[in-house]
Amino acid sequence: MSTATVSNVLDQHLEEAAFLAELRDYAVRAPHYDLRHLQRLEERIEAHLDGLRIAGSAAQDALAAQLHPQAMGELFVCNVLALEREDLPTCAALLREYGSSSETERALSAALGWLDWARIEAPVERMLASADPLARRLGLAACGMHRRDPGPALLAALAHADPRVLARAARTAGELRRHDLMIELRVHRLHEDTAVRFWCNWATAQLGDEEALAVLRDFAAEESEWQFRALPVLLAWQPRELSMAWIRQLTQDPARRRLAIRAAGLFGDPQTVPWLIRQMQEPPLARAAGEAFALITGADLAELDLELRNTLDYDAGPSDDPDDPEVAMDPDTDLAWPDPALVAAWWQANEQRFANGQAHLLGAPLSEAQCRQVLRKGWQRQRVAAAALLARFQPRQVLFPCSAPVPRQQSLLSELK
Repeated sequence: MSTATVSNVLDQHLEEAAFLAELRDYAVRAPHYDLRHLQRLEERIEAHLDGLRIAGSAAQDALAAQLHPQAMGELFVCNVLALEREDLPTCAALLREYGSSSETERALSAALGWLDWARIEAPVERMLASADPLARRLGLAACGMHRRDPGPALLAALAHADPRVLARAARTAGELRRHDLMIELRVHRLHEDTAVRFWCNWATAQLGDEEALAVLRDFAAEESEWQFRALPVLLAWQPRELSMAWIRQLTQDPARRRLAIRAAGLFGDPQTVPWLIRQMQEPPLARAAGEAFALITGADLAELDLELRNTLDYDAGPSDDPDDPEVAMDPDTDLAWPDPALVAAWWQANEQRFANGQAHLLGAPLSEAQCRQVLRKGWQRQRVAAAALLARFQPRQVLFPCSAPVPRQQSLLSELK
């Protein structure tokens, strides 16, 4: 095989592995991926990583030529291969060169989450003992993703001067359900740093701290990077009477109807279904309402043929106008378009199966067993909701990691009783 051919093959492996790694980062939060889809995606990533492993030093050279601060997928690939080779100088160089932004840090930490714990345990121990705040954060992130206790390093990190280390420590403490650290976490409940404040309250809320719910409610009420994470936890732990009153309040504000729709789905009370069906008549809200309806009833719009026959000519994404200040992508692009009339007819035929005032999750009354079932069979956003709800039933268990590699998730699912 010629040198040019080998180079082309390597470039293809690198390009595909990097692209698929970034796709997976999106897929774990997407409404149209389940464990089967994630597994196929991960198998494709592994196949391309194998090609790069076989190439050895040639692959390292190709990777080095492709790295830059926006190359998230390439950074993931490079860190995975370096960790597998126990190439600590390369790992350290990646931290120095590309660890300055949250996006690149996410890519570097994703590599730690991808590999088996046995592969990364020694490097993680060094990270936890490092004086470098970035290395400390990555070590804490690895422990959180693998649900491994960092030991004394976690308590030390909760007193760290760097708010980014403190925030990551709080998140890891919450993921591990460290009830013994409640006091240390509550100290930072009103911290001036937004990330610290969020993760400390996110963690203690799932340890039973009712005072944290008011702070989480503020995060859930505003569009931000925190809203998606705050809402499932808030509605899993907040008293149902308070949640119902809060959702009613949201429905009165036209600017917050999308939030009200998502909250209604997570709340799971069938008495909100008629209102959700009415929201399906509004194009900007229709698909979100369909997703919420499915989360309560378990009705798959595509499988039951409850979708619109002719998709509406509606696009909430950015226009082709370069001067248009609106650049956000359509948040519902991967959701089905419900047909309000067909959905209403289905509900009329099935309504008697659902008891108003009782929480439901994918068509069944909320229970620990149903949470486990959704974790096995649901779409990713449904699984995230189920994981938050399961935490109420299992107060001493670590949070279920819906973003972990599929083999690790399947192993944990086999252990769930």
